Amino acid sequence: MCGLLGLLTAGADAANRVEPIADALRCARHRGPDEGATWNDHDLVLGFNRLSIIDVDHSHQPLHWGPVPGEDTRYTIVFNGEIYNYLELREELIETYDAAFATEGDGEVIVAAFHYWGPDAVQRLRGMFAFAIWDAVEREMFLARDPFGIKPMFLATTATGTAFASEKKSLLALAGELGIGLDLEPAALQHYLTLQYVPEPMSLHRMISRVESGTHVTVRPGEEPLHQRYFAPKFISLPSHAPASAEAEAIVHGEIADVLRDSVAKHMRADVTVGAFLSGGIDSTAIAALAKEHNPNLITFTTGFEREGYSEVDVAAESAAAIGVRHVVRTVKPDEMMESLPLIIWYLDDPVADPALVPLWFIAREAREHVKVVLSGEGADELFGGYSIYREPLSLAPFEKVPGTLKPIMRRASRRMPEGMRGKDLLRRGSLSLEQRYYGNARIFRDDQLHEVLRGYDPRVSHQDVTAPHYFASHDWDQVARMQHVDLFTWLRGDILVKADKMTMAHSLELRVPFLDPEVFDIASSLPQSQKITHGSNGTTKYALRRACEGIIPPHVLNRPKLGFPVPIRHWLRDEMYAWARDILQNSGAGHLIDLQAVHRMLDAHREGPVDHSRRIWAVLVFLIWHGIFVERRIVPDVPTPTYPVKI
Repeated sequence: MCGLLGLLTAGADAANRVEPIADALRCARHRGPDEGATWNDHDLVLGFNRLSIIDVDHSHQPLHWGPVPGEDTRYTIVFNGEIYNYLELREELIETYDAAFATEGDGEVIVAAFHYWGPDAVQRLRGMFAFAIWDAVEREMFLARDPFGIKPMFLATTATGTAFASEKKSLLALAGELGIGLDLEPAALQHYLTLQYVPEPMSLHRMISRVESGTHVTVRPGEEPLHQRYFAPKFISLPSHAPASAEAEAIVHGEIADVLRDSVAKHMRADVTVGAFLSGGIDSTAIAALAKEHNPNLITFTTGFEREGYSEVDVAAESAAAIGVRHVVRTVKPDEMMESLPLIIWYLDDPVADPALVPLWFIAREAREHVKVVLSGEGADELFGGYSIYREPLSLAPFEKVPGTLKPIMRRASRRMPEGMRGKDLLRRGSLSLEQRYYGNARIFRDDQLHEVLRGYDPRVSHQDVTAPHYFASHDWDQVARMQHVDLFTWLRGDILVKADKMTMAHSLELRVPFLDPEVFDIASSLPQSQKITHGSNGTTKYALRRACEGIIPPHVLNRPKLGFPVPIRHWLRDEMYAWARDILQNSGAGHLIDLQAVHRMLDAHREGPVDHSRRIWAVLVFLIWHGIFVERRIVPDVPTPTYPVKI
């Protein structure tokens, strides 16, 4: 787990760019505080900050490798992530091609695989990664990002060349040097306020984009990058009205348990101490229980709040006791959130309006005092059907029989109902097709609400600009599978994985996600709808995963509903955070983008109740702080030097 930065110049003047690259690399020091280095030839400068996890004393980067032993001048790699099957791939490369390796790490394995298998090598990698390989013979750069988008990579191309980085801050630091314009992208802001994140491949800066998940890029000096998708996830579409036999179900559930156990085993590969995050739900508990099989001294970590209904601390502690692990708890208070939020947003690069990232930042800081790597349960909901919203096609089934001519009438009736009235949103959603109503797992501002607060609101910009390609690719699947597919490309990589990476790497902590493994996905994607969402008033989510975890996790967790790390901002914005929120609005220099008075009114209406505007207010506040940091330069967070004495 590390941070990379590179520039492929258009004018063969890379030697003149080394110092600016080295300077820009410093703002990503938290991603790799153990060592840093730069390397260049006449076309290319590479910079790297390393967090040493595997082959700690060797595998320094930028790393050079050549197919002829002793001649390592052809390929150079910078690599952020981990390849969990690197030992198996290494053995195969040695047996098949007599490949030679000078280190015991996974970086050389990637380069050798690329040399012998070409771009198809990325499909053989079982892990999380964002890397760049320079081929000095072909004079070509090859960039790749893992199938699910666990590790980030930003990209900017100007007349100077193509720059790429793990942190957008590094590219912003090079803006003057490379001619990167700092204009904001209005559509990205509108999408952010709708979805609570900026969807890939956009960033809020118009000239900086992101390499998409499951994509590789080739680029030569002075040429435009060529993007190619190598991973196109596919869920089978079997509503399965007739339940499978008990014997068939048992086989499937056993396969899930086996592949998850194997994934956790491989994710435990490290030359440093590995811990685990633990909430009160099935996902993290399963990961922690399986990790305990490999590390009897496993430490787990959880976070919560001193407010009833907004903490899973007690359940997590009960789970930790049942599993038999040492457990560490970090409680977060509202004044800590307010004080730390500017620094947290600085680490984010682009705003993400998910309040859960704040407690994650605190528990990551706590965990880094004990371990260097943690396992976590991200991805289980998207793969196995864990979100309650996935029940919606069942609840809206009666509306499928309503004639299309009546649905506009239903929408108009919904608009006339007061905000907060029971049934208002059900009526509205029942009048819409899946493509119209499902944005992915979050929806913050509706169009009519956006029109009131976003000064540059453009009715031509729609969430369907983001989701339409994914609906098209899944047009003949069942509705639950289509929702999962959309979430893989939107919610998962735009929110869940961004906050997981940014909040842990802020503390130089590597986070690994065993559910987001190609072999786990292969089994999860083959499940029929009946193995994900069950019918009836007692219907459940993640049915197959829950059954597979019987005997692995404590019974008190097995059928608990999902909670995660909920944050009581609805209450705090009415009380402890009210004056703080008003101050942000009053001091913001983003009034040309956001109608700050309209948000003031929203904040006051929220305080008076009963309407809950908390998520919309939070989304605006996060953007305003981001704008104050990255555009106005008025807010300057005190970024700590990454030093981590570990309590073992």
